[in-house]
Amino acid sequence: MAEAHAAVAFSFSITHEGFDVNFDREVLHLVWQSGIRSWKKRIARLLNNVHNGIYPGHYSYLCVIIGIISAMHLNGVKAPFNLPAKILSICPSETILWQLGACSLSSLSYWLPCVYFLRYSLKMLFMYKGWMYEFRNKNEFKPSLTSKIWISLVKILCGWNTPKLYSYQSSLPRLPLPSVHDTMTRYLKSVRPLLDDKAYEKMEKLAADFENGIGKKLQRYLILKSWWSSNYVSDWWEEYVYCRGRYPLMINSNFYGIDAIMLHPTTNQAARAGSVINSLLMFRRLLDRQELDPIMIQGLVPLCSWQYERIFNTTRIPGEEVDKIVHFRDSTHVVVYHKGRYFKVFIHHRGRILRPPEIQMQIEQILKDASEPQPGEEKLGALTAGIRTHWAHVRQKYFSRGVNKTSLDAIEKAAFVVVLDDFPYEFDMADPSKLDHYGKVLLHGRGYDRWFDKSFTLCIGNNGRLGFNAEHSWSDAPIIAHSLEYVLLEEADNPRFDHNGNTLGNPEFTPPPPCRLTWNMKFECQIAIQASLDIANRLINDLDLRIYVHDIYGKGFIKSCSLSPDAYIQMALQLAYYRDAGRFCLTYEATMTRLFREGRTETIRACTMESSNWVKAMEDENSPLEKKVRLLRIACETHQKAIKDAMCGKGIDRHIFCLFVVSKYLEVESPFLKEVLSESWRLSTSQTPHGQTKRMDLTRHPKCISAGGGFGPVADDGYGVSYIIAGEDIIFFHISNKKSCPTTVSLPFITTVQVYHD
Repeated sequence: MAEAHAAVAFSFSITHEGFDVNFDREVLHLVWQSGIRSWKKRIARLLNNVHNGIYPGHYSYLCVIIGIISAMHLNGVKAPFNLPAKILSICPSETILWQLGACSLSSLSYWLPCVYFLRYSLKMLFMYKGWMYEFRNKNEFKPSLTSKIWISLVKILCGWNTPKLYSYQSSLPRLPLPSVHDTMTRYLKSVRPLLDDKAYEKMEKLAADFENGIGKKLQRYLILKSWWSSNYVSDWWEEYVYCRGRYPLMINSNFYGIDAIMLHPTTNQAARAGSVINSLLMFRRLLDRQELDPIMIQGLVPLCSWQYERIFNTTRIPGEEVDKIVHFRDSTHVVVYHKGRYFKVFIHHRGRILRPPEIQMQIEQILKDASEPQPGEEKLGALTAGIRTHWAHVRQKYFSRGVNKTSLDAIEKAAFVVVLDDFPYEFDMADPSKLDHYGKVLLHGRGYDRWFDKSFTLCIGNNGRLGFNAEHSWSDAPIIAHSLEYVLLEEADNPRFDHNGNTLGNPEFTPPPPCRLTWNMKFECQIAIQASLDIANRLINDLDLRIYVHDIYGKGFIKSCSLSPDAYIQMALQLAYYRDAGRFCLTYEATMTRLFREGRTETIRACTMESSNWVKAMEDENSPLEKKVRLLRIACETHQKAIKDAMCGKGIDRHIFCLFVVSKYLEVESPFLKEVLSESWRLSTSQTPHGQTKRMDLTRHPKCISAGGGFGPVADDGYGVSYIIAGEDIIFFHISNKKSCPTTVSLPFITTVQVYHD
């Protein structure tokens, strides 16, 4: 009961002398500080919302207009439409205050149309995508006259005001809806290398029947949705692809990211944790204040920043049929997991974020804590790794009231979860298995020592290296990669550790000690936890993950050959899969659609007629070298155009997905949609972005490169391949597959990729 008494801020009792009131001034002070901080954030959000709502205009221009209109009116000069006089005519008097009020209201009437004109002009300009198709080899940009005029207009409009993180949101265009005919044409072209003549003729007929039949009706509903909603894809994509999935998140959905392995700033686990937690909290503050610069392409075109809103204070809540993503406005703590115990760690004091040495003190207290896990506590996280419906039932039955609910709330409402592992994360170029293990512990750990529902879990090895495990439904990899990039650059730009490996500086006060979360789990609840862990263990035991470091050459050499590095790597993967499996397969490469409002991803179908022609030429011993080089260039150019088409809203798969969702709502069957959605992505690939901000300067910090991250295989008989073009001379490949499939083995596949690159 000591904890309960300590939590009471004040109490009162009635005695024969009257009321006796006792209160804890320290607790009331904390409440007061929390309220002050909350109101400061509300005011900052309000000001930012006003700033963003009128961008590219600015309220300072309103003050200028008020001054001009007031001067004109007071000097007897008529303003446009004589608005001040008309407004003054309905005022009770014509005193100077009423005159100034009429001038201010008139100025507002002039200013608002100008603001909306600027906004919609910028929106119209951002709809133009012709500039994307004018990049030449080596990313050389040769704009046409139209693009030059467009560039000038964008610079003029954007030069009116300095943008904040979300300033461009209302100016971004909606994702365009392709016609059914265009999607059918692109789809048939994409599957041609995968089908023989008979199967292709069948697919042509199915596509024609769909286009001339039920497809017209489904498209009409999508047209209505594209007009009404901000993005006709994103909400359905989040719900049906992610939140309605009943499969385990671990391996099947979540992904991981690895530290900058060329650097090792400290081997002190507590110090690295203190530094990184502080950096992430500073990043969160920049997000709250919208002080981060929006990501811009060529310094002109902004990417949608919508996904940044849910990096922190976010969790996925399990449901019986559908999960929901819950984002909390604020959080004043993180939750730390160490040796089977959960601790609540407060991260604010007197209106400020705790500094690295202060957080280090708290982490050291956790590392020194010798207490044992409570019954069921150690493996509690396995519930987030198992079947979602099972987790929803267990959550409702055992975690909906009492101390379990309080502790679960602490985890779900935390800014993020931190895991302090009791083993090292290692990297050794002479021993690739160490990096393989590094990736595995981040992707799944022991199956119970990551909270897979949180937006991300920060993992720190006992040697100071780190990584993260991220839940996928709330965002895509570039968003969380941006936050990791910020953390690494903070350590690279500013000295944060002394010669002993501790964080620099001294604590200004003794921070509040970590609070151990308490649980009361019945035996039946522990059985339910074990059931989820059994499923997690089966998934872990069936996973094979290998990380290949290619450092013979990188994008520098590829670009010197006037080829796109991404297209080059995709062609290498096509050749590797063909040599490994003896056939071509449906290949998924993710690209972003963040040029549009609330855009997420689109699919690039990397297996094309052009890529298959090149692969066949490579396998033909009699094919001359000149022909192989020519076909490689054609294949890379085709792939580059496919990327641009997908980024500009001319993709295939998101449109077909939405048509399928509408068909399910209308309860109509389509043989074409059924056939398309049953196709297996045996090769699922993704490039991890690197250097998203101007701060990432590899000439200053040549070793400040991440090893990227990876994910599990999408198909039972396929590969999951993630790669990061980390520097001029290094590429990391993360390749996963299931051991239970006899036709997929990561090591031979990696060897094939390596041989080709070498």
